[in-house]
Amino acid sequence: MTDVPTFLAGVTPERRHREAVELDAFFQRVTGWKPVLWRGGMLGYGTYDYTYASGRSGNFLATGFAPRKARLSIYVMPGYSDFGPILTRLGKNAKGMSCLYLNKLAEADMEVLEELIRAGLADLAKRWPVHPT
Repeated sequence: MTDVPTFLAGVTPERRHREAVELDAFFQRVTGWKPVLWRGGMLGYGTYDYTYASGRSGNFLATGFAPRKARLSIYVMPGYSDFGPILTRLGKNAKGMSCLYLNKLAEADMEVLEELIRAGLADLAKRWPVHPT
């Protein structure tokens, strides 16, 4: 299993590597938690335990990112549905259900991204227990 420093060192291209290192420091500062490498090249900060009405349960990252070659994926669990006003101030982005896509970190307002991460963690904690990593 690859550790976080080795994973970050292997991120390419060079611009994405620099962004990944910057985001790692950012997430550690904002959350106060250490990164954990999840399957699929996702760096997670904090975890949460969930149990759905169907009985399915598990554990997943509370917030984090994945430095993909094409764009950065930022994760706010359980999703971005209630954060439209924050997202409009963030800068150029696209979103999926619980994934926010940034082409370039420089295009994002980092203060707004911090607000988004904090709001997402607060929202998540209302639904499921959140644990530090």
